[in-house]
Amino acid sequence: MSDAVLTPKPFEGDAHAAHHGPPAGLTRWLTTTNHKDIGTLYLFFSLTMFFVGGILALTIRTELFQPGLQLVNPEFFNQLITMHGLIMIFGAIMPAFVGFANWMLPLMLGAPDMAFARMNNWSFWMLVPAALLLVGSFFAPAGASATGWTMYPPLSEQMGIGMDFTILAIHIMGASSIMGAINIIVTILNMRAPGMSIMKMPIFAWMWLITAYLLIAVMPVLAGAVTMLLFDRHFGTSFFNAAAGGDPIMFQHVFWFFGHPEVYIMILPAFGIISQVIPAFSRKPLFGYASMVYAGSAIAIVSFIVWAHHMFTTGLPAAGQLFFMYSTMLVAVPTGVKVFNWVATMWRGSMTFETPMLWAVGFIFVFTIGGFTGLILAVVPIDIQLQDTYYVVAHFHYVLVAGSLFAMFAGAYYWLPKWTGHMYDERLGKTHFWCSVIFFNVAFFPMHFLGLAGMPRRIPDYATQFTDFNAVATIGAFGFGLSQLVFLAAVLKCIRGGPAAAPKPWEGAEGLEWSVPSPAPYHTFESPPLVV
Repeated sequence: MSDAVLTPKPFEGDAHAAHHGPPAGLTRWLTTTNHKDIGTLYLFFSLTMFFVGGILALTIRTELFQPGLQLVNPEFFNQLITMHGLIMIFGAIMPAFVGFANWMLPLMLGAPDMAFARMNNWSFWMLVPAALLLVGSFFAPAGASATGWTMYPPLSEQMGIGMDFTILAIHIMGASSIMGAINIIVTILNMRAPGMSIMKMPIFAWMWLITAYLLIAVMPVLAGAVTMLLFDRHFGTSFFNAAAGGDPIMFQHVFWFFGHPEVYIMILPAFGIISQVIPAFSRKPLFGYASMVYAGSAIAIVSFIVWAHHMFTTGLPAAGQLFFMYSTMLVAVPTGVKVFNWVATMWRGSMTFETPMLWAVGFIFVFTIGGFTGLILAVVPIDIQLQDTYYVVAHFHYVLVAGSLFAMFAGAYYWLPKWTGHMYDERLGKTHFWCSVIFFNVAFFPMHFLGLAGMPRRIPDYATQFTDFNAVATIGAFGFGLSQLVFLAAVLKCIRGGPAAAPKPWEGAEGLEWSVPSPAPYHTFESPPLVV
């Protein structure tokens, strides 16, 4: 995108907004079809759910601080585990990335808004009842689902009505994701500024285009899996009921055919954000733009042929185990290309380390550790030993927290000046970064050793030899959780005021979004800019 040059053209957003600004009060947020308002709604919703999921996580870690049952009973502990996973994935990570897409894609592409503005409003407001269903399931007669976020039968067929709440919530959130994905694809393909060829798009737009196709491909698969589960529970079918001729392993195949592309749905937009931030603070164009695009596409394609690496202990034939082992290792190639390109972009750049760049560098370092532990788990005999242990918990938190979440923090600090018109407090941002990175590693690195020593996940009690590492992990988890209050303070302080942000607050930033004033006017690009 660095080679895209704007032709000088008077910016018309301010004048237009003066006549067609937003309605006042609650009506604005309930009825808005403006991409910036809807992006803001997504981001605040995901931040709220992030704190809800975090409270559940800290309750889990409090229980695990010492051996023995301290705080909650085992059934409620499993409900906490299940809801923590579902809320963080479907309530925090995915909506946050859709929020970034809503806010930034029209600005990056020179489009006046998203393609389907009313559907955009609808896709957000579907999330609210779905989130209430998830959280409200705790108050159902038998409590929330206690199956783990994967909802494996036969346990999921024996749960109370809280399981039905979860199934309905997943259906609603899945429909919201599909609507959002359609909107993003049509916006990217049809609404780019004149002169912006598809290989001139910002890499964030490319990663979201690939992600949106993944969403459309796999969300119906999850819907099919939970619908079969619902029919088994209430309508007399036996898809997964072994006693009636069904196969519970079939659920795992269907679920993970969704579940593994879902991992990349949660990481590809993060790659896009990091690919915007690193060139800006290295003051160099992104190294290997085309190879980044091809690598992102390759990751998406390969994600459909690796699902059974989650199932090495279910009795797969040796040929199947070998195929899924090698295909899983293959994912490391395009991912390695991306890491190489980020490092090459930084190489001999005029780097400065403002908060967004700190998060981006921290992302590369810690996400790479998560990638290496994933390679280790790809090896069948090792995976069989480590299956369902805390090693797996450590691995996917290194990928999802240090991957998706760290990238979102990088993006939030990078674009906050454009969103609010104010510069954030750099001291608060750096405090947030260092506390988060240190406490994250204190919380999750010991879990590798717990897993190697054989501690199973999803248990509220454990043998005494695991006490020390669990105590350290709990202290780290509380430190990490409290660090997020610093982020909340930084965001609220930035919204309320601070030094005025220039239209282009970062010297090395490139792209159309930096050609409009800060804060971005309510209506932008009434006349499309020309990219040459």
